[in-house]
Amino acid sequence: MLYDKYHLFIGRDALFNLLFKNSLLVKRKPPGFRTTHSAHHFEKHPNRIKSLNINKAEQVFVSDITYIRVAKKFMYLFLVTDIYSKRIMGYNLGDTLHRKHGLKALQKAISNRQKNNQDIFHHSDCGAQYCSKDYTQLLRKNGFQISMTEEDHCYENSVAERVNGILKGELGLGEVMSKEDVARQRIAKAINIYNNKRLHLSCGLLTPNQAHIQGKGLKKMWKKRVYKKKSLELLAVSSRPTGSLQQPVVLI
Repeated sequence: MLYDKYHLFIGRDALFNLLFKNSLLVKRKPPGFRTTHSAHHFEKHPNRIKSLNINKAEQVFVSDITYIRVAKKFMYLFLVTDIYSKRIMGYNLGDTLHRKHGLKALQKAISNRQKNNQDIFHHSDCGAQYCSKDYTQLLRKNGFQISMTEEDHCYENSVAERVNGILKGELGLGEVMSKEDVARQRIAKAINIYNNKRLHLSCGLLTPNQAHIQGKGLKKMWKKRVYKKKSLELLAVSSRPTGSLQQPVVLI
């Protein structure tokens, strides 16, 4: 459309960069709820996986919480995911953010373990659920080293955030459920599809369950690209009725 009207050649990233620099992007509405409450008296732990070479299943479990809309209220889905295979190891749907729901998800994840790794980490944000005495005691009892986000927590727990996005954006959990029973059924179905049917590029085009069984040596399906910063200026578009520029302009 830009080419047809203004003879502009521009890619998606360059276009968004141009719009951002000129304050033309639509601002997202901030959510009216939070699932992370880090202002508490429990002990917080450093990020111990920041420089860890993660190369096998059941080396790091990541935990997170995402909200589920049920009728006129919110419920909360507690998830524990293997960071290497991307398999959801345990989950629990709760009507509050109480730590007991996180404990149930963790207990399921522990019972679903298939490997006997000596060193295993549990990584999460600094929410009260994960810092609580009950939760950390269960981790230590089962041989987990505890790791938590420090700054920019959504980026330090990106795998967990990505799983939330897939479940809600692709597998229907972002929709409003009519009642709790329906929500539980749809969550079970979505997680089954996620673990057993959805292929992941990060797993070498295997499902998370297949990747978990393989355990290590997954093939990377992409190469890291280095992007150079591009200087873009807002173009003064002629307001003449023809809607065309005097000369074509190419943005690269």
